[in-house]
Formats: sequence, C-alpha cells, structure tokens
Amino acid sequence: MKSKQTTRTLCEGAIMVAMAVVLNFFKFDLFAQGGSMNLLFIPLMVFALRRGPVWGMGAGLVFGVLKAIIGGGIAYGWQSLLLDYALAYALTGLAGFTPKKPVLGTVIGALGALLSFVLSGVFVWGEYMPDVFLGMAMKNVWIYSFIYNFIYTAFNWLIAAIVIYFLSKKTKLLQPEK
Repeated sequence: MKSKQTTRTLCEGAIMVAMAVVLNFFKFDLFAQGGSMNLLFIPLMVFALRRGPVWGMGAGLVFGVLKAIIGGGIAYGWQSLLLDYALAYALTGLAGFTPKKPVLGTVIGALGALLSFVLSGVFVWGEYMPDVFLGMAMKNVWIYSFIYNFIYTAFNWLIAAIVIYFLSKKTKLLQPEK
C-alpha cells in the first residue's frame, strides 16, 4: 500500500512541477535584472498543502532546478543558482506545514522564498544596487533587496493565496486522496 501511495504522490508532484514550468512561461517581467509576476506558486503550494512540507520542498527544488535550466533565468555563479532557484522554490514547500490553514501556508511558503531571494540580492547581486530605485535613494543593500524582491513575490503570493483560498472553500482539491 505504501508503494502505491508513494508512486501516486510522485506522479502528482511531477504533474504540479510540470504545471509550474508551463505557468513560468506566462509571466510579466518587472525589472531587467530579474523577478517576474506569474502564477507558478499555485501548483507548488497546492502540492505542498496536499502532501506536506517534505514532498512540497522536494517538488519546489525540482522546479527550481528546471527553471534555472530551461526557464530563461539568469544566474551569477553557484550562489545564485542555489538562492534564486533551488532553495527559493524549495522553500515554497513550507506551505505544507499548515494544511488546515491553507492561506497561512501560502504566507509561510512565500516568506521562505522571499528570504532566499533577499539573501541572493544581498550576497550575489548587491554590487549592482542602483543609487536610486523607484525614486528612492538606495544606501542599504538589505533594504534595496527586500523592496526589489518583495514587489514581485508579494504579487505572486497574493494571487496564489486568493486561488488557494477559493479552492479550499469550494473543492476538495487540497485534500489528498488516501
């Protein structure tokens, strides 16, 4: 029985990762340096909420690696590959810690991704910080990285939270089959 459940979960994860890959191609790029508004958090977080944080983080990791390879992303060394892709999307799986409170799960997953994006902005991309960003003088790389990454991550989280809220109220999609 456990083997059948594991196979089902792996297949479900593969489908959700594939959905995220497809959704990644439908995006609105905000800044030339990276970051986009898209819907890819939705399948990753739905999977995490259905199957838990370990499976969710695994699917996010697989997606992050695929995005780095085929998604047209920009990486600046192994640190960027780790923080902007592998770790950031793996951390969306943290949503799986609160399956009974799915919107809270989306907050946790998005904050995990945001943390990784901000760390990358500070330690990898910080040397490219402009003097002025969105009309504000930039003196602190932490503040710049937070603002820069918060803008698109917040949008992606908000859309995912709204969709997942309605899915949790109207369907049994967030409940895994036994």
